Amino acid sequence: METLLKAIVFLPLLGAVAAGLFGTAVFRYIGGAPPQPAHDAHADEDGHQHFHYEGPRWPMMLTTGLLLLAAALSWVAFFDVVGGNTYKVVIAEWVRSGELVAQWALRVDTLTAVMLVVVTTVSALVHVYSLGYMSHDPHQPRFFSYLSLFTFAMLMLVTSDNLLQMFFGWEGVGLASYLLIGFWYDRASANAAAIKAFVVNRVGDFGFALGIFAAFALFGSIEFDPIFAAAPEMADRTMRFLSWEVPALELIALLLFMGAMGKSAQFLLHTWLPDAMEGPTPVSALIHAATMVTAGVFLVARMSPIYELTPFAQQAVLVIGAITAFFAATVGLVQNDIKRIIAYSTCSQLGYMFAALGVGAYGVGMFHLFTHAFFKALLFLGAGSVIHAMSDEQDIWRMGGLYQYLKRTWAMMLIGTLALTGFPFTAGYYSKDAIIEATFAAHTPLGEAAFWLLVIAAAMTSFYSWRLMFVVFHGKPRASRETLARVHESPAVMMVPLYVLAAGALFAGFLFKDWFIGQAEAEFWGQALYRAAHNEIVQAMHHVPAWVKWAPFVMMVAGVSVAFVFYLVKTDLPAKLANALRPLYLFLLNKWYFDEIYDFLFVRPAFAIGRLLWKGGDQKIIDGLGPDGVSALAAAVGRVASRLQTGYLYHYAFAMLLGIAGLVTWLMVGG
Repeated sequence: METLLKAIVFLPLLGAVAAGLFGTAVFRYIGGAPPQPAHDAHADEDGHQHFHYEGPRWPMMLTTGLLLLAAALSWVAFFDVVGGNTYKVVIAEWVRSGELVAQWALRVDTLTAVMLVVVTTVSALVHVYSLGYMSHDPHQPRFFSYLSLFTFAMLMLVTSDNLLQMFFGWEGVGLASYLLIGFWYDRASANAAAIKAFVVNRVGDFGFALGIFAAFALFGSIEFDPIFAAAPEMADRTMRFLSWEVPALELIALLLFMGAMGKSAQFLLHTWLPDAMEGPTPVSALIHAATMVTAGVFLVARMSPIYELTPFAQQAVLVIGAITAFFAATVGLVQNDIKRIIAYSTCSQLGYMFAALGVGAYGVGMFHLFTHAFFKALLFLGAGSVIHAMSDEQDIWRMGGLYQYLKRTWAMMLIGTLALTGFPFTAGYYSKDAIIEATFAAHTPLGEAAFWLLVIAAAMTSFYSWRLMFVVFHGKPRASRETLARVHESPAVMMVPLYVLAAGALFAGFLFKDWFIGQAEAEFWGQALYRAAHNEIVQAMHHVPAWVKWAPFVMMVAGVSVAFVFYLVKTDLPAKLANALRPLYLFLLNKWYFDEIYDFLFVRPAFAIGRLLWKGGDQKIIDGLGPDGVSALAAAVGRVASRLQTGYLYHYAFAMLLGIAGLVTWLMVGG
C-alpha cells in the first residue's frame, strides 16, 4: 500500500516535469517544427489565433497515461480504506525549527480516499478530453504540464498530515490555477482574471496562515493527531487577538474558514470564480468545478474535531454557506455566458456543501462534493463541446436550435442538468436533498433560515439550468449561417470522458448513498470524520416530515416549468419581466455590484496609494534627493565648470596670473 500511495501522488508530478521541461525543450531546440497557422486559421473575437500543432505528441500522451494510472490506483486505495483502515506513509522529515517539527507524510483515511478518487478521476478524464479540445493549440506540452502540476498540488493538499503540508498544497493549486486561467496570455481578459483569482485567494490564504500560527501557539504542534487529541482540553482556553481576549479554538476555526472561503469562492470572497472562466474549458471543469474549489470543504471536514467544539464558528460556516447558495443562484438566473452560468452554479453548490458542514453533517457535505464532481465536470465539458462546435462562441443568445446538430452533446448536458437539479434517483437527488433535510433537522433558527434559503435556491437552480438547455439546444437558431455550417459533434476523444462522467452523474448517488449517509455511514467514515456525542444530525435527517422531503422536488418542477414557459412557449415574457423589474434585473446582471463595490473600496484606493508612493515618494523624494538629485547636481556643476574651459590661451594665462597674485597675497598677509 505504501508504494501504491506514493505512486498516486508522484505520478502526476513526474508527468508535469517531463512535459514541462523536456517536452517544450525538445519541441523548441531539438528540431521540432514551430507552431504553424492552420489553413483555416482564424482569430476569434478576442483575437486569439487557432493553429495546427506539429510538435511531439508524447508529452500529452505521457501525462494522460500517468493520470489514468493514478486514477485506477486511487480507486484501489478507496476500496481498501472502506471500513476504517488508515495509512500514514512518512516520506521525510520536512521542517525542524525549534519546537516546530513537520514531517512530509501521506495521511490516507476514508476522507482522503474520497478526495483521491474525485481529483484523479476528474483530472484523468479532463486530460483525455483535452487531447481533442486543445488539439490545435501551439502550446500543448505547457498546458498538460500545468494540468498535471495542479493535480499533484491537489493531491499533496488532500494527503497532508499537518497544516503546513496542507498549506503547501493549498498554495500549489493557487499557483497552478493562476497559470491555467491565464494560459492564453495574449488575451488581456485572461491575464486580468488570473491576477484577480490570485489576489482574492491571497486574502483568504492570509487568514489560513494566521490560523496555522494560532494553532501552533495553542497546541505547540501543527500535526493533525496531536491537535485533535488535545482539542477538548483547549475548549475553554482564550487567546489575545487584535487587543481582544477571544476563545482560542473559535479563533482558529474562524481563521481556517477564512481560507476556505477564499479557495471555495464563498460569499464575499467569491468574485474570482466566474472570471476564472477565461481559461480553457477543460481548466474550468478541473479546477473550478470538481477539485480546487472543494479544497475549502475538505479543510473544514478534516478539522471536524475543532468545529465540533466551536459552535460559533460552525454557525458562521452555516450562514456563509446558505447565503452563498442563495446569492449565486440569483445571479445565475440572468447570466448569458454558458460557462459563467455553470460557474455560478458551482458557487451555489459549494454553498450547499458548507451548509451541511455548518450543521455538523460532515459526511453529507462530502457526499455532495463526491456526486457534484461528476455532474458539474460533465456540464463544463459538455459546454466545452458546444463551444468547440460553435467556433468558440459562448453567448447562449447566439446559439439556439443546436439539438439537431449536437444530439450526443445534448444528451450528456441533459443528464448533467437532471443531476444538478435533483431529478429523482440521479446523483444530485440523493446528495443535495440530504443537505436540505439536514439543515431542517438541525432544529435551530439558523438551520431553519438556511433550509428556506436552500429550498429557494433549488428552484432557481432548476430555472437557470433548464434556461440554458432550452436557449442553447431548442427554439430557433440564432447563430449566423457561416457558424451553423461549421457546427459539428465533438470527436470520440472528447465524448468518451462525457460518457464516463454521465454514468457517475446517474448512478454515483444510488451506489454510494448507504456508505456516505446510510446505515453503513459510521463504519464507512471510521475515524476520518468526528462528530460529538450529541451530534445525531445524520439520524435525524432521515426522520424529517414528508413535506420537507418533497420540497426540493416541488422546487425543481416549479423551476423547469417556469423556464419552459419563458423560453419555449411565451418567449417574449423574459424581456417584458426584465423591463418591468429593470433595477432588480440590473442588480442581478451586475452580480449584486460586488465588483464595483470592491473596486471603489479597495482597488481604487490601492491604486491611489500606489500612485502617491510612486510619484511622490519614489520619484520626488527618493529619486529626487537620491540618484536624480545627485546626477542633476553633477550636471549643474559640470555646466558651470565647462564655462571655464574656453580653449583660449590668454584666458588660461589670465587665470594663472590670478592664481599667482592670490598666492603672493596669502604669503604676504600670513607672514
